Amino acid sequence: MKIELTVNGQHYEADVWAGESLLVTLRDRLELPGSKNACEQGECGSCSVLLDGDLVCSCLVLAAQANGHAVRTVEGLADGDRLHPVQEAFADTGAVQCGFCTPGFVVAAADLLSRVPDPSDDEIREALSGNLCRCTGYSKILDAVHRAAGR
Repeated sequence: MKIELTVNGQHYEADVWAGESLLVTLRDRLELPGSKNACEQGECGSCSVLLDGDLVCSCLVLAAQANGHAVRTVEGLADGDRLHPVQEAFADTGAVQCGFCTPGFVVAAADLLSRVPDPSDDEIREALSGNLCRCTGYSKILDAVHRAAGR
C-alpha cells in the first residue's frame, strides 16, 4: 500500500506492507536510522517519535496509521547543524553510554520540556518512565534533562 507522511518537515511517499510498523518504514524505507529497533513491543522506548506531536513507540504504530500525519524523529530535533538543547545536554553530561536507548530518551525529554519547561525530578522520571536504559543508571539522564531545561 502507498502512504504519504511528513517526517521532520519533509514530505515522503512510501510503498509499505499493510502490517509494517512505522519504525520499519522510518529506518528501512526512509533511511532515518535514529529510532532504534530494540524490543518491538513498546516496552523500551528506544523507537520513540512524535506523531502529530504525541509521543509514541513507533514499533507499535502501523505505517498505514501514519498516512497523512506528521512524524518527528530524533534526527528532526536538531535545527540544521545546531543540536537541540536536549541533544547537547545529553552529550555534555555524559548521559550517553552505549547510545542504543538515547534517541528515545532524547525525543521523550524534548517532548517533556515542550510542555513543562522546568520539570521536577519526579516529573522527569514520570515522563521518561516508558524508556529503559541498561547502562547509565539514569542519574546522568536526569542531569541532562535539568541542564536542557536551563537552556
